[in-house]
Amino acid sequence: MKNILFCVVSVLALMSCQSSPSESPFVKVSDGHFVRAGKPYYYVGTNFWYGAILGSEGQGGDRERLCRELDFMKEMGIDNLRILVGSDGQRGVTTKVEPTLQVAPGEYNDTILAGLDFLMQELGKRDMLAVLYLNNSWEWSGGYGFYLEHAGAGKAPRPNEDGYPAYMKFVEQYASNAKAHQLFYDYVKFIIGRTNRYTGLRYVDDPAIMSWQIGNEPRAFSREALPDFEKWLAEAAALIRSLDPNHLISIGSEGAWGCEGDFACYERICSDPNIDYCNIHLWPYNWSWARPDHLVEDLKASCDSTKNYIDRHLTICDKLNKPLVMEEFGYPRDGFKFGKDVTTEGRDGFYRFVFSIVGDNAGSGGHFAGCNFWGWGGFANPQHEQWMVGDDYTGDPAQEAQGLNSVFASDTSTLKVIRQEVDRMAKIGQ
Repeated sequence: MKNILFCVVSVLALMSCQSSPSESPFVKVSDGHFVRAGKPYYYVGTNFWYGAILGSEGQGGDRERLCRELDFMKEMGIDNLRILVGSDGQRGVTTKVEPTLQVAPGEYNDTILAGLDFLMQELGKRDMLAVLYLNNSWEWSGGYGFYLEHAGAGKAPRPNEDGYPAYMKFVEQYASNAKAHQLFYDYVKFIIGRTNRYTGLRYVDDPAIMSWQIGNEPRAFSREALPDFEKWLAEAAALIRSLDPNHLISIGSEGAWGCEGDFACYERICSDPNIDYCNIHLWPYNWSWARPDHLVEDLKASCDSTKNYIDRHLTICDKLNKPLVMEEFGYPRDGFKFGKDVTTEGRDGFYRFVFSIVGDNAGSGGHFAGCNFWGWGGFANPQHEQWMVGDDYTGDPAQEAQGLNSVFASDTSTLKVIRQEVDRMAKIGQ
């Protein structure tokens, strides 16, 4: 039965992609490129994971700040935001985002749902787009660990207490845990099936959504789990397509880094007919390409490794004839310090280099279609290095030092680099 469903939704996906893009208010893919309102769509966006929380009227909500942030980004030409639908689990857990949306399977915090509705309304008003991700392989928003716990797999280790090796060994089970998958699928059905209380639009009919994304950096966490991992991604994509024929579907993958270094696995998951475009992420510090005390000195080595990583994935996208989005890339503030007054020479250089590759490829007719830098801190004023309840939300989730990878409205040199790329991509799309 699953095979029959997969074939049916695969055909629907193909039919959707072959319909005339000029007739649709939604972002579509035509011959390996994004099309919006009948025109080529190229963009510079950002990660704004906390947008739905800011849009709420409960704990953490600040609609005035949300609108101020959106207005600032829109003026900058940053019109594509990658956003977490909501986090999972109980509150009061250090290094986890709160307030949570899904307290227990099927038990939802309506203030966050209202926040998501309000956010989508405000994006629509400004002609901005959202990429909404539904799951997370990492601990900071629940995700894998949450579903495994409620599937009876035991308590998920906390990386800040037990270390990442213990956590990763535990969540390796997710790839093959059918009960955890079903809990996630129930959540997917609920979210995609909703109607926005402020606009009256069903989510499946909202053109402010560019893409549903299966998760943030989904991983198998072992080479042995790769076959089950690929099967799960295919099932999740087929389910989303059966629920929503209008919007694009993406994975949220880091690339081969998220496939245990297996480029063939990355090609297979991206070749799924229900996956409309490909993603990669780049983290030179996290991946040990740059040392924390030599960030400026290690910039060239980071850029060399970046170029090689991008080129190998572009080759796959060329073969598949699908767009590629660099949807996460970041570089710490100079000296691995976190204050808003700390310089960003290394980051500016890294952003400039990534933008040059994206823009050069897009401008020559290649498959690079856009990028989302990580992450938007905007007007936030971090109060503590370790996020605490009541602190402003920044681009850095609760498990990371606040200010580490955030781009604030006061980071004038970084914003100048971003604006130059925004203007360049806009010309490419004309």
